[in-house]
Amino acid sequence: MDDESVLIELTRDQAFVLSDWLYDVMMRSDELDAIVPDRAVWSGIYAISGTLETTLP
Repeated sequence: MDDESVLIELTRDQAFVLSDWLYDVMMRSDELDAIVPDRAVWSGIYAISGTLETTLP
């Protein structure tokens, strides 16, 4: 598997809503286990969440 990056483009509004939802699912509850039972997917989710956190004001 190669490590080439993938670019995902969102409007600022979309990014804000997604960031807020990810925060709720990941930090405020155990919902991530129920929504995404395959922990291999979590790496991508955490990468997206981290990028949104550092990009949004």
